[in-house]
Amino acid sequence: MTVTEQSEIARYVERVRAALDDLPPSVRDELLEELPEHLAEVAAEADGSLTDRLGPPEAYAAELRSAAGVATPASGPDLDARIAAAAAKARGRLRAADTRIGPVIGYAKASDFLRLLRPAWWVLRGYLVAMFVTVLTTGERFGLLPRLEGSTAAGMLLLAGFVVGSIWLGRRSSRLTRWPRFFANVGTGLIVLFGVVGFVDVDQRGMSDGYYEQSYNDNPYSNVQDVYVYDSEGRLVEGVRLFDQNGQPIRLGYPSCPEAQEAGGDPLKLPYPYCPSSAPFRFPAAGSTTAVPVSPATPAPVPATPSGSPAPSAPSAPSAPSATPAPSPTG
Repeated sequence: MTVTEQSEIARYVERVRAALDDLPPSVRDELLEELPEHLAEVAAEADGSLTDRLGPPEAYAAELRSAAGVATPASGPDLDARIAAAAAKARGRLRAADTRIGPVIGYAKASDFLRLLRPAWWVLRGYLVAMFVTVLTTGERFGLLPRLEGSTAAGMLLLAGFVVGSIWLGRRSSRLTRWPRFFANVGTGLIVLFGVVGFVDVDQRGMSDGYYEQSYNDNPYSNVQDVYVYDSEGRLVEGVRLFDQNGQPIRLGYPSCPEAQEAGGDPLKLPYPYCPSSAPFRFPAAGSTTAVPVSPATPAPVPATPSGSPAPSAPSAPSAPSATPAPSPTG
């Protein structure tokens, strides 16, 4: 322990003693019995003054009074002193909980275990700050990796920079003065809140759809270009409009034929079929319901003849008379 630290501890003890001057000497000495050793442990843990780490000596004296159940002076402290006393009381309860929880996890104090996790927290803090910048600048939702303008590589560079910065700040946080440390703690609290909300959102999305995005190939109607409606007699119905059960129009396909594009207006508001001339079926005669697919390999249908009379056969062309051989000359 340096001479400066010893001098600081002595001054702190004297100010605490002065704040407890109204108590009987035996009570005051009992409260101050282990104070120098405790201050020496606090000074050895990290940099920074005792006032920055424990609060003003008067507030620490009020904490000792509260822990010992000793009444405060009759005049009572002012507002600032009462706030400091309340903060000191809260710190006292935290220290008591720290001491009780420590043996449960195998350490003298729970704070001893938490100090081992500080490097991991510095990395996590840098990650959360990178995700916060991503959400703030791109408007995207909280994800697993930060991205800038859709670039994962730029997001990873951003992540590396914030992680290094968070580690640098963490190693020097004990040297911060009162107000910089206050703002750093407020920022840390906001980042923790942002991380909790973000992870809850990620969990809900994972439980709902597992990050599965439906592909257009899963839509059985993705290749539909036109809709053709036939009545019970097999006749093509034109001027058809489709609606769902809520009265919302159903739109499939897109009018790509010239006759639909020449109609003008919004092509998606045209009735079906968009292209009547491209109907997939035609029928051999009126009253027949046997549909014939239109394809180049399908021959044109032969008109039906009236029942009961055979179809007249076409007259056969007269055969040409066979040529008679010319008589050979006799000699």
